[in-house]
Amino acid sequence: MRSTGHLTASVSSAPLRSFRRFPLARPVLRRLWIVLLALPCVAQAGTRPLAVEDLARLRTVSDVQVSPEGDWVAYTVAGLDAEEDRQQRDLWMVSWDGVRRIRLTWGPASASKPRWSPVGNQLAFLASRGEEKEIKKGPQVWLLDRAGGEAQRITSIPGGVSVMSWSPDGKKMVLEVEDPDPDEEPELKEGWKRKTRPPVVVDRYGFKKDSDGYLGARRSHLLLLDVASGKVEPLTTGRFSEEAPAWSPDGARIAFVSNRTPDPDRNDESAVFVVEARAGAEARQLTSHGGPDGGKPSWSPDGKWIAFLRGDETKYTAYNQNKLAVVPSTGGAARVLTEALDRRVYGPLVWSRDSTSLAFLVQDDRAKYVGRVALSGGPVEKLTSGRRIVDDLAARKDGDFALLAGTANDPLEVAALHGGVLRALSAHNEWLREVRLGTVEDFSSRSTDGTEVHGLLAKPPDFETGRKYPAILWIHGGPNMQDEHGFRFERHFLAARGFVVLAVNYRGGSGRGSAYQKAIFADWGNKEVQDLLGAADEAVRMGVVDPDRLGIGGWSYGGILTNYVIARDSRFKAAVSGASSSLQLAMYGTDEYVLQYESELGPPWKSADLWIRLSYPFFHADRIKTPTLFMGGTRDFNVPVAGAEQMYQALRSLGIETSLVIYPDQHHEIGPLSYQRDRLERYSAWFARFLKP
Repeated sequence: MRSTGHLTASVSSAPLRSFRRFPLARPVLRRLWIVLLALPCVAQAGTRPLAVEDLARLRTVSDVQVSPEGDWVAYTVAGLDAEEDRQQRDLWMVSWDGVRRIRLTWGPASASKPRWSPVGNQLAFLASRGEEKEIKKGPQVWLLDRAGGEAQRITSIPGGVSVMSWSPDGKKMVLEVEDPDPDEEPELKEGWKRKTRPPVVVDRYGFKKDSDGYLGARRSHLLLLDVASGKVEPLTTGRFSEEAPAWSPDGARIAFVSNRTPDPDRNDESAVFVVEARAGAEARQLTSHGGPDGGKPSWSPDGKWIAFLRGDETKYTAYNQNKLAVVPSTGGAARVLTEALDRRVYGPLVWSRDSTSLAFLVQDDRAKYVGRVALSGGPVEKLTSGRRIVDDLAARKDGDFALLAGTANDPLEVAALHGGVLRALSAHNEWLREVRLGTVEDFSSRSTDGTEVHGLLAKPPDFETGRKYPAILWIHGGPNMQDEHGFRFERHFLAARGFVVLAVNYRGGSGRGSAYQKAIFADWGNKEVQDLLGAADEAVRMGVVDPDRLGIGGWSYGGILTNYVIARDSRFKAAVSGASSSLQLAMYGTDEYVLQYESELGPPWKSADLWIRLSYPFFHADRIKTPTLFMGGTRDFNVPVAGAEQMYQALRSLGIETSLVIYPDQHHEIGPLSYQRDRLERYSAWFARFLKP
């Protein structure tokens, strides 16, 4: 439904250097991180508290790729550039023994999605750089020769490339490319450029999407690229979009995902297709079940099977819990391999070399682990454990894995997995050793209807047993997500300001099974509120929290739930409601969720009473006594800023202390470092004003 709004260091980056330059040996540091990966999440013994300036130092590591010989792991490192006030992403690689760590790209241009050639002599990546006319085309494919030298651009495709994948013989790539925007460079017949952009013409059911804006007739298609010559030719065309291409082991076929129902906007019934790897070939549909079949398809090494993720029916699009499934590559009935696992499964889907089992990621009650299941089905084996999260997954020929691993106090870093033991390979956030972080602990409570609810409790770095602290109930978005043992900057930042921070996995969220997720279907703001208030009661009962100094807040669905809670309970002395809505009737047609609304609630003209009931916070704004800070971005199509404006106006009219902060030209996720820092400082100041008078 909604995203989290968590602070991240993301996107963009740079010119290339030789693989052989700038080796950074870190053997002592590597041993330190091996130890840290094995430890529970306890307070760190740094010398200072986390500061807002540290946001610029945070690095987000992603997209691990193991070289064919298994000696190196390529990956991306993202951060926020304080000088340019924008996001930046660079490519790095680390040796399998963790001793050598080499940076491959430098700003100011972006670089992402490193992909090794099948023989390992080249590394392909996507970047937007060069002359202005080339940059405007979007990200293109670049090749870096492992023997050294500068990277070379090998595509120049209007609209840019979003995905690339090498053929097994290394001679071709399949590219995912969006149709170019015909209005990007509008011209008059005489050749003069317009000073005013043409009007937006809307003629589809789902016509807007956050970050993408208004949607026209543009689609994503697959192209075949000859690496040597740079020649491209279309593999798919037409009025449907295709995504997530994957080559068969023999290079003869390509699997992909597409929704080819009469009107794809009106459902999420995507399916897995296969097409011969040649222009003009006819695609064949392999799966169909009335819901999403997707993820990135993964071929078994023997070419007989294609693994994919199978979701719930369209009715439950906001509460989907993917399962792992396989289908014969030549056609036949699909089989779900994780039917008995009542947890959400994630890709990448990684086959064993003998095609007898698959490894994947599992989200489970505040943690994520690597699971493995046999092709024949059966129980899921846990390959990692502990109160941590893992992400990404890439296999070596010997059966070991490269992945990302982290805890609530340690951001994700590249790690090797061998025999159930994690060994750290990177340490891009080693600066956190100088910061004193508080403890993040598992937390459980019980709601008024008897439901057991799980969450996390973050304590200030200098927490004293027996002392009661001001507390902030900070609510995750989604709702189909979870607060987990992963590093969250805003959680630690607020704890460093002297607040206990409660993160509650209310019903509607993931990690506790399908029924737990679907419990709020067409009943928003009811069970979640019970769960949040029950958690607040438990924290008070534990003697950790001062009941007279309780705050509440969140972004996206976390902001929406903040509005529900303060309209029903006046115990909270301060609230922050980011990217939220309350008058749900006003969201129909103004945000991007029309499919969910009509499948879950029904259209407003048929179920007006339900829509009004779900708009409880707005129609009962006169019951709100909590001073509330509302926030949003002007270009947010996920939760339009009108939702914040309406509630701000209501509380202002009622004489309740309130403020409204709007970030210009921002979508649902706030991008520039200056705005992210400003948001953090406003969180802290608002809660301090009312919880620490």
